[in-house]
Amino acid sequence: MTRGFEAGTEPVPDSSTGRVDVDRLTGWLDANGVGSGPITGLVPLAGGTQNLLLRFTRAGRDYVLRMPPEHKRANSDSTMVREATVLAGLAGSDVPHPRFVALCEDLDLFGCCFFVMEAVDGYSAMSELPQVFREDPALQRRMGMSLVDVLAALGRVDPVAAGVAHLGNADGWLERQVSRWQRQLDSYAEFERWPGPETLGDVAGLGRWLQARVPRSWRPGVIHGDFHLGNILFSRTAPEVAAILDWELATIGDPLLDLGHLLATWPGPGGPGRTPPAAPMPGLPDRAAIIERYAAGSDRDLGAEFVLIDWYQALACYRLAILLEGSHARASAGRAPAEIGAQLHRAAVTLVEQGLGLARGATGLPHSE
Repeated sequence: MTRGFEAGTEPVPDSSTGRVDVDRLTGWLDANGVGSGPITGLVPLAGGTQNLLLRFTRAGRDYVLRMPPEHKRANSDSTMVREATVLAGLAGSDVPHPRFVALCEDLDLFGCCFFVMEAVDGYSAMSELPQVFREDPALQRRMGMSLVDVLAALGRVDPVAAGVAHLGNADGWLERQVSRWQRQLDSYAEFERWPGPETLGDVAGLGRWLQARVPRSWRPGVIHGDFHLGNILFSRTAPEVAAILDWELATIGDPLLDLGHLLATWPGPGGPGRTPPAAPMPGLPDRAAIIERYAAGSDRDLGAEFVLIDWYQALACYRLAILLEGSHARASAGRAPAEIGAQLHRAAVTLVEQGLGLARGATGLPHSE
């Protein structure tokens, strides 16, 4: 997961550009019809925590190259192909995204798959908030509503028409979510000195509650998989979304999980605010307004009085907590920075507590107990 990229981000002191031979990249760009002439301004961008982002300019146009970290994971190359496929599939949709340019699956070039997309002129509210938006709560509210609107638009994308239906197995996807993430949590036992799932709180109890109340019906669609404020670029000239970033967890599933994820991480009034924006944004819509806005732009079943959203938000808490705990497990074994591992573990504990709170307060949800 990443925090996004911006066309105007300052260069980051980093040796990562040494992984990319400019002459070889130039030849590949030529072969794929991506501009002409010399590459200039090749610099790494801030924000990536799992993958590398390099900005460059060619023939007066700004691009971003996205590639796995130096020490790839087993699925790093397939993740690059997945992201590129999703971005290509979103072309022409109502979903704002970086325009896909070209994909390289030749491991002989740089030892990994990578792709190039157009840079987006925008900013992340997690790192900056222009003064005009900082001072006007009404503009902040419009920013929040725009974010909800693009999420609803993503839920309306037809996976078959977009050519991405093959990216996930929709059959039984929602029903197997708890078991899938439980296996992920169990897999962390391979890391030495990881203290185990008990330190997360009653994560097992949350899993049992979720499994017993899986919605009886749902409709597959394209999901982002990591939808939160940090993966959004806003326009510098209007209170609207310029692009959704970081599609590495995108798949075919239930789009209402994206809504649950947004609510589980929302920094607005009454939200859990796991990661606050760069400046206070009191004008952001609250949870009820978010849900009502999403319902107005979607034909999906949110349940009577939107009661099903509690379940999806709790599932998002469960899933995200387990994902974050993976960094803690790796840090315990010395494979990730200890400080980051500890920070993400605390966030995971908070998410489990949030999910359990939703479970305790939920009424009207079907269950098999």
